[in-house]
Amino acid sequence: MAVELRSVPDCPNLAPARRELRAALADLGLPRTVVVEVVGDYPSPSILVNGVDVMGGSGDGSAVCRLDLPTGERIRAALRQAIGTGPGTARQG
Repeated sequence: MAVELRSVPDCPNLAPARRELRAALADLGLPRTVVVEVVGDYPSPSILVNGVDVMGGSGDGSAVCRLDLPTGERIRAALRQAIGTGPGTARQG
């Protein structure tokens, strides 16, 4: 599983997004070390799980502050799907 936290320098919304991401990882028993933080020309902050923006965007684009900040619910849903425990994942029984 690949998790990226993308931001622009001095993004005022980075700290809350990072807290939500860390809380989601802890809730699901996943290590923080799965997260790669990247600073560059991105919508900020963006959280991508396996290359997919948890808020439904592409995660690419110009360096702007996002209005649709990543929510704990969306982060958890994306992480659950990535580890195979969320909606849309096939379970063997």
